[in-house]
Amino acid sequence: MIMLNRRAALSAIATSAVLALSLTACGQDSEGGSAESKGDSKGGTIGIAMPTKSSERWIADGKNVETNLQKLGYKTKLVYGEDEPDQQVSQIENLITQGVKALIVAAIDNKSLNNVLQEAKDAGIPVIAYDRLILGTPNVDYYASFDNTKVGELQANYIVEKLGLASGKGPFNIELFAGSNDDNNTKYFFNGAMSVLKPYIDSKKLVVKSGQVDLNKVTTLRWDGATAQRRMDDILTGSYKSGRVDAVLSPYDGISIGILSALKSDGYGTKAKPLPVLTGQDAELASVKSIIAGEQTQTVYKDTRELAKVAANMVDAVLNDKKPETNDTKTYDNGSKVVPAYLLKPVSVDKTNYKQVLVDGGYYTEGELK
Repeated sequence: MIMLNRRAALSAIATSAVLALSLTACGQDSEGGSAESKGDSKGGTIGIAMPTKSSERWIADGKNVETNLQKLGYKTKLVYGEDEPDQQVSQIENLITQGVKALIVAAIDNKSLNNVLQEAKDAGIPVIAYDRLILGTPNVDYYASFDNTKVGELQANYIVEKLGLASGKGPFNIELFAGSNDDNNTKYFFNGAMSVLKPYIDSKKLVVKSGQVDLNKVTTLRWDGATAQRRMDDILTGSYKSGRVDAVLSPYDGISIGILSALKSDGYGTKAKPLPVLTGQDAELASVKSIIAGEQTQTVYKDTRELAKVAANMVDAVLNDKKPETNDTKTYDNGSKVVPAYLLKPVSVDKTNYKQVLVDGGYYTEGELK
């Protein structure tokens, strides 16, 4: 299957965003074309519920899912919940009422969808959880995501390598950030990272001067960069009257940008006070540019074009009475069932390999990164 050219995709995304402004909160959607109908499912409409347009990642995911479904012969209705769980519930209810054949859902709040997914089950509508596992309901058929534990391991191993911890260097000061406490992926990212970092924390080679180590102390609601910036400001004010931050574990690029703003405001980014090692995730354009400029240090690239293809193929298989391809049937217990999953591999990206991974891979053009 041929992938969209990145520039063409971004143009399509911009057009979609403009059109969406004229739609109501619960009714904002886009409907794609369809191929000739082949039975009951082909030519039918698939509902796609994405979390927010505030992140370029989710805009791209929505368009890529639409494109792959349309290539398979389906119509699409794409909605964005703008990080409001009640709005997403209402949108999914509307999609069910409109008679969609299947749902692909990237949940805002992983525990708020139980009732509406029961409605989907009652209507015979299969549900694919997209990148964020939906918890506490048996009415999730499959899960398409990345190896989320590996994401955290890649971030932590990068910190270990850059600080030279494995060769005995240290101690260094580190601060820890995690994602939103209502996103199931958060614990996988954080636990993956801590499986690498905790031995160095225990041996005092890494010191968390703020004392904020437990997951419930370091989460960032809705993955919000401004929230992360305020927390980093507080940490610098309260814990770094002396000493400096040598590394920051950040789970997501949007959070990393907020952390960078706080660090710069505190005087970091000079020869006398260099920026710490700073991780991220999603290879968002602003963060890749920041990496090239020598500010953010690393990000974890997840080719969401491939994730969109996996989700679309899952829908197509289910609607044609076939078993979708999965590669993990044990890990993702949502509290009600173990959800069969297909996990893609994430890739660590920094200044040394971004051209090979992102430009040569067709995700960005060199012009977009200037």
